[in-house]
Amino acid sequence: MKRRDFLSSVGVGLGLSVANLPFLPKLALASAPKLEAADPDAEIARVGIYPAIGICRVGGSQKWFYAPELPGVPANPEGGFKDGTSKIKKQVQRFRVFAFDSEGRVISELTEKTARIVWRVHLANTKAAWYGFNNPLDNGQSAPGLPTQKRNQFLQSQEKRERMLVIDPGPVTISGARENWEGDRPEYGMTGRFWQSVDVSLGQLRTDEAGRLLVVPPDGVSASPRGAEITSFADNDGWYDDWCDGPVDATVTLPDGRTLTADGSWVACVGPNFAPEIPPISSLYDVIESMNWEQGWIADPEKPVSFRRDVYPTFRRAALMEWVSAAANLRKGWLDIGDFSDPDYLKQLADPSDANAAFRQSVLENFRDPSDHSPTAFIDQHLKIPLMPGDGVNFNSSPLTWFQFPQLQYEMLNSWAAGDFVNDFEDPSLDDIRDLDDLPVEARPHALTEAALEPCSGGAFHPGVELSYYLRLAPLYQRHTDQGAEPFRIARGNRPSLVQDLGLLLDFGAATSGDTPAIGPQMPGDLTRWMGLPWQPDAFSCQRVAMQDDFPVPVWWPALLPVDVLPEHSYEQAMREDLSAEERLKFFNNREWWARGVPGIGYHANASYWDGIQNMIRIWQEMGFVVSRPGPAEGQSVSGIPETVFVEVDRGNTENRYDWQPSDGQLP
Repeated sequence: MKRRDFLSSVGVGLGLSVANLPFLPKLALASAPKLEAADPDAEIARVGIYPAIGICRVGGSQKWFYAPELPGVPANPEGGFKDGTSKIKKQVQRFRVFAFDSEGRVISELTEKTARIVWRVHLANTKAAWYGFNNPLDNGQSAPGLPTQKRNQFLQSQEKRERMLVIDPGPVTISGARENWEGDRPEYGMTGRFWQSVDVSLGQLRTDEAGRLLVVPPDGVSASPRGAEITSFADNDGWYDDWCDGPVDATVTLPDGRTLTADGSWVACVGPNFAPEIPPISSLYDVIESMNWEQGWIADPEKPVSFRRDVYPTFRRAALMEWVSAAANLRKGWLDIGDFSDPDYLKQLADPSDANAAFRQSVLENFRDPSDHSPTAFIDQHLKIPLMPGDGVNFNSSPLTWFQFPQLQYEMLNSWAAGDFVNDFEDPSLDDIRDLDDLPVEARPHALTEAALEPCSGGAFHPGVELSYYLRLAPLYQRHTDQGAEPFRIARGNRPSLVQDLGLLLDFGAATSGDTPAIGPQMPGDLTRWMGLPWQPDAFSCQRVAMQDDFPVPVWWPALLPVDVLPEHSYEQAMREDLSAEERLKFFNNREWWARGVPGIGYHANASYWDGIQNMIRIWQEMGFVVSRPGPAEGQSVSGIPETVFVEVDRGNTENRYDWQPSDGQLP
């Protein structure tokens, strides 16, 4: 498999369908530390944990799979993302320790064979003790932050809020090889209490055969011990869920007897990625990378930029949006732009010549300019790529009504349009890449961080899919106070309590001021506390967004929570060789709502928004995953059906009128 191809688990070159478009991983990003390989026998001066930020994903199954560890290579668990009982498998984040010499050069990964590593993890869920969500607080006058009140504010004292609302198992340590591998050792579990009455698991720790840390996430449970009603997409008093986050630390004892404290990481346990092979058009990696660049913490990108590394990924992501959003699938109806999956179009995109300048500029004009905050930007930037709402959707006519690219990502597009790039799209010197160890040792640490954050949505942060807007703010990072720290490492807080009282109302000033600002050094639970409580109502809430125009209809985060999908039954009919080409094409062009059935089913189902956000708490594991499937067999091609397609599979039962089983057959 060629390096440029390995995001696509199918297909290996140009001239293929959109699903087979090669992905060119950004393994030499400007933001990546300029690391070099040290002599393998060099003296170890420093050790660090990678990824710097890791992502677990909840699931009700006891089966699990590893989080991505190579940039561009999506998770691909054997047997799919469910365990055969409509329960979703857990995504487990694995952490490794790397050794560096005194010059900051990478020596090697340290394992149980070369050092003794003692891991320490402290996860917490503090959502119920935090403030509610209205909109991001950092957008200034373009979309002023709306102050919010405390959740569960009827509990007023700090002591009661900590005792009743904080789920805090405390720190857990583990060391050795294959420790708790079967997951049956209670001492490695992370369980806290909510409302002094409910034990809530936040997951457990394990190690692999090399002594690397595995953080196994919880089950995705949400409930109310008070029997409280759901009244909001984001803020529901009396409820808890099991999303969580916190620091990952390690002490490393070397063969020479020295003990070093590793540069620490952070892990967040969040919701499933229901379209794992389709990356968001802007990732959380892009957001944090851009913040580092804007702060001057990393060097400006080298010019000319690389087409395959810096530009093409945005085009490929835009192309893949057609499998999860009808607005993208029918883009030609509202946008004068070509097909990013067409090989001839791609060749023209990769042409840096002056003769091609007008074409490149015309393409750039179809991507939303994040620097345009003019009074008419609300209209001028509407029908641009991507057609997704933005941070400022609360404010009519705000330019931030629409999704905004991170500045660095858009700067790459500007360089491309200006012809300041090299056409390295089909570089024959690319190495074969099969796993992390195929990378040069100096590339592996940062590659792990990129791989962890690349599948996460980089906007809109309202509040977001996994985590929210605070990750684009410099005070959250070690780099803000210690210029010797690496990019991407979260700063550590030292408050006496996980509960943080910033007054009756939370606004941007309150969140960023004082000795222990909320947007500053972090404590366990601080990242996930800003997200919806419980998490499932927001997952349903953010699908299509009704606007004045009937077409096209904006969608929120289709690469993580699909909106318009090709259902498996339609795919199966489209692959039938006994049907005519016309009939097969009809089935292929059928798209259905991913969240169909969630608001309710039956002759008199209310089918309302409020029904949907309540039902999703119960049936979230029934939702389908969008994954690649082969197109028509060789010799049976149908014009309009590509060689590889993305299909919604493993959709479960949303029936709530009686206990329907698959063996019952078609419902009446």
